[in-house]
Amino acid sequence: MSTGAKPRARLARGAASILVAGTAAAAAFALVVGRLTRSNATPPKAGGAPALSDARMMAIIRSSMEAIITVDEAQRVVIFNPAAEFVFGLAATEAIGSPLSRFIPERFREAHGQHVNRFGETGVTERQMGQHQRVLYGLRANGEEFPIEASISQIRDHSGKLYTVMLRDITERLRDENALKRSREELRELSANLQNVREAEKTRIARELHDDLGQQLTALKLDLSALAHGLGDDTTPETAARLTGMSKLIDSTVAAVRRIAADLRPVMLDDLGLVPAIEWLANDFTSRYGIAVERHVDTDGAEFSGAAASTLFRIVQEALTNVARHAEATRVVLTLTVDGQRCVLRIADDGVGALSDSGDTQRRGPQDKTFGLLGIRERAHMFNGTVSIDTAPREGFAMTVTFALDALQSEEAA
Repeated sequence: MSTGAKPRARLARGAASILVAGTAAAAAFALVVGRLTRSNATPPKAGGAPALSDARMMAIIRSSMEAIITVDEAQRVVIFNPAAEFVFGLAATEAIGSPLSRFIPERFREAHGQHVNRFGETGVTERQMGQHQRVLYGLRANGEEFPIEASISQIRDHSGKLYTVMLRDITERLRDENALKRSREELRELSANLQNVREAEKTRIARELHDDLGQQLTALKLDLSALAHGLGDDTTPETAARLTGMSKLIDSTVAAVRRIAADLRPVMLDDLGLVPAIEWLANDFTSRYGIAVERHVDTDGAEFSGAAASTLFRIVQEALTNVARHAEATRVVLTLTVDGQRCVLRIADDGVGALSDSGDTQRRGPQDKTFGLLGIRERAHMFNGTVSIDTAPREGFAMTVTFALDALQSEEAA
């Protein structure tokens, strides 16, 4: 599960538990309402015990923190508790006898009336309202609409059916959820911008290393060769040894500059494209760490935009780096395929694996503060990609990144 997905899951579980509890409570209150209605039509017993019981049940309804509205078969209000008075801004004396539609925005009234009628025909005792609509809306006495969550229950007595609705005003909760969503989107935009800035800076530094410093070292090597040739046979053994050592040092420095520049941004990624760059990266990984990389790359001639090619390359680079750091693997299988309108990248190793619920840390130990997988998820999100993990202890680690092909293609190719 992604870092953003965990809070969303907790919110969903919390909302679901509240709705289940609300539905159960609505059924209980329907029984109370039914008893109150029956008791009103039944002569009281000696000693006034039924009246005392009715008072207690009504006290339960009045003390409820949830807004409770009970309507008859004609959908006219018969009970309107204090919480409903507060939510709708209307006294119970004014609400009782009013049609339920008074508390529903006009555009939803017809559909809501049909919903209640269908619910009555089903015989189901309770149900969450708005199953096919994420948010329901109520209408305050001042004409203001507001979001609600509601559950409905029904009971039949001698006078017909009664419907009881328990609801809560979720304006504050939705405001907090929207604020959290906006904050998350802003953080993702910031992350994407930082990734682009870093990539541009890496490209600039790599080109300066390759072009400027590389050319200067090459010129220095030529000057040294000319100096050695000019000295000829007059060179002493000590001077000849120093010249040879300087030449080897320049060669190793040139190789280091090229390696550093390639790590920052391989020139072939811009000059030759994504597939040759991935081939070079896999070969370089094997030569450095001795871990074989089996490649299955078939893009079916798809053309990727420069930003998309950089993203795919960096994901592969980060994944291979994590294999070298954590996997203790001997073999990696790298697959990049285009299947219809999907592009799928998969990197799997035969290493130590990880617990299935620790994929977010990608085998992170107590002292290892890597954010590799998090970075991969953010890069994938920039192109609406999804990341899935398949792993278990001692059974290797596999990561699959899936994109819509259109998101990766250049405007001309799309």
